[in-house]
Amino acid sequence: MYPTRPRSALRTAVVWEVVRAALERRAAELDQPVLDVLDTGGGTGNFAVPVARLGHRVTVVDPSPDALFALERRAAEADVTGLVRAVQGDTQTLPDLVERGSVDAVLCHGVLEVVDDPAEALGSLAGTLRKGGLVSLLAANRNGAVLARALAGHFGEARTVLGAADGRWGAGDPMPRRFTGEELTELAVAAGLRVASVHGVRVFADLVPGVLVDTEPGAVEALLKLEQAAAEEPAFHAVAAQLHLLAELA
Repeated sequence: MYPTRPRSALRTAVVWEVVRAALERRAAELDQPVLDVLDTGGGTGNFAVPVARLGHRVTVVDPSPDALFALERRAAEADVTGLVRAVQGDTQTLPDLVERGSVDAVLCHGVLEVVDDPAEALGSLAGTLRKGGLVSLLAANRNGAVLARALAGHFGEARTVLGAADGRWGAGDPMPRRFTGEELTELAVAAGLRVASVHGVRVFADLVPGVLVDTEPGAVEALLKLEQAAAEEPAFHAVAAQLHLLAELA
C-alpha cells in the first residue's frame, strides 16, 4: 500500500516502505500493536492516514487550518477518524501541544527546510519521543538540486546552489533551505538521535520525462523498483532530490 496514487507513489514509495517497516519493528520490540505517532507538518495526511490504517494513533501538527480540514476529511473517507488527531501549530508551539516523552515515532517530512532554526525544531521533536523512539526525517538535498538545475540548462544557478550555504539558487528559489547528508546527520546527532539508515529519494523520478512514464506500459512499476533499489546505494544519495534519514532516540 502506498500513501498516494501510483504515479505519485514514485515520489513517496521509498519513504513509505522504510516508515512502514520501522513502525512494524518498533511495535514488535515493544510488544505493543498500537503506537503513538506524531506527524509534524503532516498537512493533508499523505502519510498520517496510511499510518493510521496500520492501526496506530497519529497526531498531526500543522499550521494550516485548510490542510487540517482536508486531513480530517481524508481520515473520515479512510474510516480512521478515531485514530487521527488534527492540531494547529508548528515546531515552535510543539512543547505546548505535545507532552514530552509521549510518542513512539515522529514523522518530520519537508519541515526543516522552512523552519527558522532547524536544530531547535529537531530538538523539540526529539523531546516528544519515548526512549528508543523513531524519527523519519525527509529533507531537500542540496546536491540533487545542483544536478536538477544543470540538466534544466540553468548552469549558473547550479553553480550557485553548489556553493551556497543554504543550498538556494537565487532570490526566486521557492525552497528556503536545502541540506547535504552530512548536515542532516549532524543535526540528528545534536538532537540526541542515532542515525540508523539513509536513503536517497526521487533519484530518477524527477529526471525521467513524464510522458515516458505515463505512456510506456509497465514504466511506473519498473521505475518504482529502480527507485527503491537505488535508494539504498550511497553512490546515488548525492543526486537524489531528497534525503531520508531514519533515526532513533539514543
